[in-house]
Amino acid sequence: MLKYEIIHGDCLDNLTKCDMIFADPPDNIGLRYEGFKDSQPDNDYAAWFESCLLTFCEFAPVVWVSFNSRWTLDFAEAFSYSASVHEYDFKPFVQTFTFYRQNRNAIGNAHRPLWRLQHRDALEYPQAVKIPSWRELNCDKRAKKGGKVPGDSLDHYVEIDDSFFDYSRVVGNSKQRRKWCPTQLNEDLVERCIKLNTLPGQHVLDPFCGTGTTLRVCKKIGRQCTTIEKSETTYKKVVEEHGRFGSK
Repeated sequence: MLKYEIIHGDCLDNLTKCDMIFADPPDNIGLRYEGFKDSQPDNDYAAWFESCLLTFCEFAPVVWVSFNSRWTLDFAEAFSYSASVHEYDFKPFVQTFTFYRQNRNAIGNAHRPLWRLQHRDALEYPQAVKIPSWRELNCDKRAKKGGKVPGDSLDHYVEIDDSFFDYSRVVGNSKQRRKWCPTQLNEDLVERCIKLNTLPGQHVLDPFCGTGTTLRVCKKIGRQCTTIEKSETTYKKVVEEHGRFGSK
């Protein structure tokens, strides 16, 4: 039986052993969250993030983190340090999207870092995230059936929106959108990451619940899920949708 749990509290006080962590922490860019302030001095935010990353590695053999690209240089050291301390491999991926906020005075930001720490003994399952190859899409007789294992970034040769990390932002008119939270990741993106590093029935933990994206994905693809939310208002919204505990 698959189990699901939503916890109200600070993530570092409520972690539990699991097979994978998927984290999408607040971006510290002044967004309006209920229950906490998304605006700390840069040094304080970077120090907090590093403490989270080091702690996450104590509870899971695989840790995925999606974060705002403005912190790329600041977080690179934290990832490298955490990898060395825990004997994890560090692999940087990137989410790319075409529908981004336009800026008349500068080049628009059309990507979001999505980085992974993985213990050297941890397994991954690339066969679970295959995508169609160019040859398949173009009826080339040389194409191998079943698609191909994708690369770690946008595949410009795939003519449908199925590249490994090429997913649109969840904008206001998206069917996935929960308007009571200022940010939200695409569910298909989260699903790819979970499938790459877990098998059905394994346990995924999300320390920053937000709208409950990870929980919805885990229910869809048959993984157990624990998710933690600091904001009482956001926590109540997710519980309203899913219940405090659940099983399937």
